[in-house]
Formats: sequence, structure tokens, C-alpha cells
Amino acid sequence: MNDEGYRQVLHGLRIEHRDLDDAIAALTAQQVPDQLQIARLKRRKLALKDRIGRIEDEITPDIIA
Repeated sequence: MNDEGYRQVLHGLRIEHRDLDDAIAALTAQQVPDQLQIARLKRRKLALKDRIGRIEDEITPDIIA
């Protein structure tokens, strides 16, 4: 995959990450929040963050100092 392909995937993952933020906030604001669902969403959000980091590492060239 080229850099442009990685950037498109990265953009989609960032949008999904923000959507998870909104979903977690909405669930937390409920009278009786579903803690299990919140925990699942937080784990998925963390996995997305890790994937975003790996893709950013692919795009950013290593600089040897």
C-alpha cells in the first residue's frame, strides 16, 4: 500500500475513533450506564489507537540522528 492509501485508512480510523468517543460519552451520560458496553467500546477505541499508531509509523520515515 502506498502513502496515500495509508492516509485514507488513517482518516477512516480517526473518524471511527471520534465516533467511539461520542458513543462512550452518550452511554456514560445515561441514568444507568451499561458498564459492560462502555468497557467494550473503550477496548475497541484502544485497539484503534494502536492501529493508528502503527499506520502513522509506516507513513513517517525513520530519521537516523
